[in-house]
This record gives sequence, structure tokens and C-alpha cells, in this order.
Amino acid sequence: MNCFEDLEWRGLIKDISSPELRKKLNEEKLTFYIGTDPTADSMHIGHFSSFLIASRLAKYGHKPILLIGGATGLIGDPKPSKERQMITREDVLKNVAGLTKQAKEIFGFEVVNNYDWTKDLTTLDFLRDYGKYINVNYMLDKDIISRRLETGITFCEFAYTILQGMDFVVLNKTKGVTLQVAGSDQWGNITTGIELARKRDNVELFGMTMPLVLDANGVKFGKTEGNALWLDKNKTSSYDLYQYLINSSDECVIDYLKKLTFLSKEEILKIEKEHMEKPELRMAQKRLAHEVISFLHGEEEATKARETSEAIFSGKVSEDMPAVKVTSKTILDILVESELAPSKSEARRLVEQGGVSIDNEKITDVNFVVEKTEFVLQKGKKKIVKIVIE
Repeated sequence: MNCFEDLEWRGLIKDISSPELRKKLNEEKLTFYIGTDPTADSMHIGHFSSFLIASRLAKYGHKPILLIGGATGLIGDPKPSKERQMITREDVLKNVAGLTKQAKEIFGFEVVNNYDWTKDLTTLDFLRDYGKYINVNYMLDKDIISRRLETGITFCEFAYTILQGMDFVVLNKTKGVTLQVAGSDQWGNITTGIELARKRDNVELFGMTMPLVLDANGVKFGKTEGNALWLDKNKTSSYDLYQYLINSSDECVIDYLKKLTFLSKEEILKIEKEHMEKPELRMAQKRLAHEVISFLHGEEEATKARETSEAIFSGKVSEDMPAVKVTSKTILDILVESELAPSKSEARRLVEQGGVSIDNEKITDVNFVVEKTEFVLQKGKKKIVKIVIE
């Protein structure tokens, strides 16, 4: 398969700005960028599904540039329902440093920060050099803006799309970037950049978006019980990431293999056939977990995460399993303190319904006091943690 066919087969193309992009991806070597705003000091697994396309396109000879939005992060991309809470300058700077280091380590590509070309730009220059080229009616047609008109949108949020569009124009001038790649929720911002370059510099730029990766319930990939799964293994261990991936649904796992690994079409079709014949063996899920963790943290970490998981499910406490330290000894307090339950009432419900086990023994007494100082606590079928009572 050529580049475009490969992306299509993997389900990685939702929108393209011009049919011409198909030929360009197959026959030319493009410089492109993909970006993220620094809302945290680490990317999460949702970023991975988007940023991985940089590595995929690089394998076809295209040049990636990863953008960290130090400037746009100070403003915040408008949310569909309400204004995004602003982050302090200090936190933005800290997050930019963390993301830059992480992006270079994981993906190994050039990283730029849009604060570098924005910090000295005056309001008058921004309005004259960029704002005058984008019609207000054009901005009102943007989905994210039109959805906020009834509830209200600040000028700060309203101007965000021009600020991001400016990135595209600047990178075209300074780095020869002609393509922006992003998740489907960024289509409006991408097209603003294309419009800005056309009107301001008479240059044709291109855009491409990917569908959001969702689970079987239509929830964004990587959202688990309200917590992000971080790519920093000090924030989310390889074991915890393995547990999330190994529990991928049968309906979604082949789609994840296409989007999140570099396995060939032939390999994935072979895995799919084996998976359909014996889904109970979870061969597809195991391969998914191994491939993703190997890419992020290395082969050794992937192997260790698998061995730890297998040891725990056989009833053993593994030394490599990350521990959650608590001070409580009663089962309800332990569930709350370890964040396996959001409240005592929820913890009580879990125990009464038989959803809690200690070292593979079901606990049904809500007043149960744990005598051990180290044990494996299981919530339902999927969530397992090692507890250490201090």
C-alpha cells in the first residue's frame, strides 16, 4: 500500500482539505506539524493515538514537527459548553518543559513552541497582520464558535482560532510546513490557518484530521474512571497501562491495533483471524499492550508488565506491581483511600454486591478489618492494585 492507502485502511483519515493531498502524500516529501497545548506536564494515551501519526508519516519520508502551544496554552482552546479555565504562566512554562522533553524522548522529532513567535507580537501587529484577513462571519460558521453563541463566548476564546491559524502561517514561512495534521476536533482551526495563508500570502496549505479513537461505549480512548493514563511511566506505570490495554473490548481491539501499532496489514489480519477463533485467549489485546508499551517504554518494560499481570491474576503479589500506600485497615476506608471508590457509600455498595476481593478471596462484610500489611485488592474483574498499609 502507498501512504494514503495505508492511512485509509487504518481508519486514520476523517477530513482532508483538498483531494490533491492524496497525491502529495504518495509522491512528495512534505513537512507537516501536529501540536498540543500544555495543559499538563505529560501527554496521555489520547495524545499518543494522535501523535503516533507523526511517526507513521515519517516512515513514508515526510518530515514531522511537533508543536507545543506555549502561547495558545495561555488562552485555551474553546470548549463546546463553557469557557476553559486558564492555567497560570508558571504552570504553562513547567508543562511546556515537560512536554518538550517527553516529545523528544518518545518520538525523536523537532519540537517548536509557538510562544517563541508570539511573545513579542503587539496587539496592533496581530490585528493588522493576521486579524484583518479573517472575516467575522467566517469565524461564526466554525462549529465550536457557533455552538457557544447562545451561552456566550469571550473575545479571548473567539480569537483562539486566528492565533492557531497564525502558527500554520509562521511555520510555513520559517520551516516550509505545508500540512497540518490533528484530531477531528481541530478541523476549524486548521481551515483558519489555510484561509489565512491563502489571503495573506497567496499560499496553498493543506490539512488532514483523524477520527477520535473511542471505546465501545463511545468514550474517548484513554479515559478511565475520570483519570488520564499518562505516557510518563512515573505517573502511570507500564503495569497500569498494560491493564487498561489488555481490557480493551473485543469490538475495538482490532481497530486499536490498526491505529496504535506499526504492525502490517497482513499481521493484523492474521491476529484478527486468531482472535475471532479464540477470543477468550485475548491474543489481540496482549499484542496491543505489548506493542504500545514497547514503543513508549521499551521491550523490557512491556515484558515486565505482562509478567506482573500474569503473576497477580494467578494470586501472587508481584514485587514489580506498583503499590498504593494507605493508612486505613477497614475495607471501606481502604477502598476510598486507594481511590478505588469515590465515597464510603460507593465502597459499601461494591462490597455488598460482591465486587471486592483480597488476594482472590471475596469480601462481603462491610466492617471487614484487614490484618495483612501487603495484599492484592481487586475491584470487579479489571481493576487490581497492590495495597501496602503503613
